[in-house]
Amino acid sequence: MAEGPPRGRTPSPGPGGAPGPPSPRAAGAAAGSTAAPSPPAAAASKWVRLNVGGTYFVSTRQTLCREPKSFLCRLCCQDGPELGSDKDETGAYLIDRDPTYFGPILNYLRHGKLIINKELAEEGVLEEAEFYNIASLVRLVKERIRDNENRTSQGPVKHVYRVLQCQEEELTQMVSTMSDGWKFEQLISIGSSYNYGNEDQAEFLCVVSRELNNSTNGIVKEPSEKAKILQERGSRM
Repeated sequence: MAEGPPRGRTPSPGPGGAPGPPSPRAAGAAAGSTAAPSPPAAAASKWVRLNVGGTYFVSTRQTLCREPKSFLCRLCCQDGPELGSDKDETGAYLIDRDPTYFGPILNYLRHGKLIINKELAEEGVLEEAEFYNIASLVRLVKERIRDNENRTSQGPVKHVYRVLQCQEEELTQMVSTMSDGWKFEQLISIGSSYNYGNEDQAEFLCVVSRELNNSTNGIVKEPSEKAKILQERGSRM
């Protein structure tokens, strides 16, 4: 009785010397060696890296595409050869603009508010908003610039000053009840002027001021009662 081939030995070739079909076990092993699938491309591309004038910024595509017609939306969400969207060695989009003024642009897209640091010029933010074609931000910056120009055209704020003389016992009440735009500026002691009982009562000069804004469109406003009292006290000097 002929014996079969030993276990573990390679099967004999088929007709014509060609190897025979793999066994089911071998086929299963080959299938199991396939590499694991890579994560979805959508999850990997949620974040976008930007190289603006040599400074890196990172944001989401949802933020950058908040303005559908903006440059950033066309660059990151509608990537095409017409924008010439070059990338650096890290894969960041290259944008040849001033990074100092890109911060307010990106923050506006994030929360919809215009926040400009004191050291930045509003005209610079406007220039960048126009370049990136963010229409709503352009309107907002222009409105702020116009408001600032209107305040400047009104000229410097003028003040009127009063010097009030009061005793020590009147000082606290006078300062605490001051209103109608009057503001405490300076307190000057002029020593003791008289005796009240067995105690010397000190006297003070109290300097107060308020903005000179008594007329609007040619109509002169009458001072209120509290303002009149302050003026009368000041006229005693």
